[in-house]
Amino acid sequence: MNTIHWQDAAGQERSALWRAESGAPAPRRVQLADDTLAADTAYRLACEGTGLLWAGDFHNARQLLQALARRADARSRKAPSRGRKVARPASDAVAAAATAPGQAFHLHRQAQAQRARTLAQVLVPVDADYGIPLRRAPDLRAALIEAWGPPTGEPAVVSLREVLGLVGAHEWRKKGVPIAALGEDARIHPHYGVYSPVRGEYIDLVAAAPLPAGAQALAFDIGTGTGVLAAVLARRGVARVVATDQDARALACAADNLQRLGLHRKVELQTADLFPAGRAPLVVCNPPWVPARANAPIERAVYDEDSRMLRGFLAGLAEHLAPGGEGWLILSDLAEHLGLRPRAQLLEWIAAGGLRVLQRHDVRPRHGKAADPSDPLHAARSAEVTSLWRLAADAAA
Repeated sequence: MNTIHWQDAAGQERSALWRAESGAPAPRRVQLADDTLAADTAYRLACEGTGLLWAGDFHNARQLLQALARRADARSRKAPSRGRKVARPASDAVAAAATAPGQAFHLHRQAQAQRARTLAQVLVPVDADYGIPLRRAPDLRAALIEAWGPPTGEPAVVSLREVLGLVGAHEWRKKGVPIAALGEDARIHPHYGVYSPVRGEYIDLVAAAPLPAGAQALAFDIGTGTGVLAAVLARRGVARVVATDQDARALACAADNLQRLGLHRKVELQTADLFPAGRAPLVVCNPPWVPARANAPIERAVYDEDSRMLRGFLAGLAEHLAPGGEGWLILSDLAEHLGLRPRAQLLEWIAAGGLRVLQRHDVRPRHGKAADPSDPLHAARSAEVTSLWRLAADAAA
């Protein structure tokens, strides 16, 4: 955390704690804004990197944010460079971008990042007790405490977009995500900053694949997140599951979910980067699927720069498998369709890890973007397949 500085209406220098879950620095330029600020002016200032510290009505700030989002989306649709502040590319470069999946992905990511930076410039004050001192501001203390922990006793300034994200996460946590593989009415409640298991097809793969010999006694779940796969294994009758994660939020989330489901006595949670000590008849891992740099810590469940977690799992799996055991790698091939990681590279890593493929179980995604032709990555998403790779240690290795 650092400090944000601005001048109040009387021209006096003010400062407060700057909060940003994304790790973004505080805006260098900050000006007060209220209900009189026109959306076009606000959008120009935001694009220039000026933070707009709101002093008006809270609901009007939300409306302004929506207006900025519409302008950012319209600009992205018009520009072949999708929001980058560069000269328009030549026609042949545009054509190449339209046909090269990797280029389309990178342009899409650049547009997302630029949009996020622009919308993050609408700022709101937060009191020392997490109250928001604006007209008609709702009481959001419960959502802020869930994400940030107990009040620090210091006033702060935060992006309104982030505050609304915290509120959305709070509602998801209360409502939960139904997981059919865990039984009727069973739900997983994702915490803020922990990837929500909304793509149920990969969970169904883990629920249906045949358990290897000995797995009824012990399994490892690597990178447990919400704990959903550990819970599925426990529901399938695995007597002891050791689930690891290196993120404290994920471990707290998994503990909460396992307690809710009555499975906390069957699952042991450990802080670890990948594997716990020892060997198991079954080792399961669902690493981030896209080998790209995360723009914020919250994206690390989706983006795995240089395939670090995937490569680490494959390199260390053989030495953590009990004799005759299996490693289950749950992985989408979206990266292949985006031109980010060829299938040959994955197979090479599997072989280099002293592993062989026993079988692969495939399923098509069911999420809405897979059938949305307006999505910038529709060509890749529509061809995507999610797989459970059953791997074993190669006896010849």
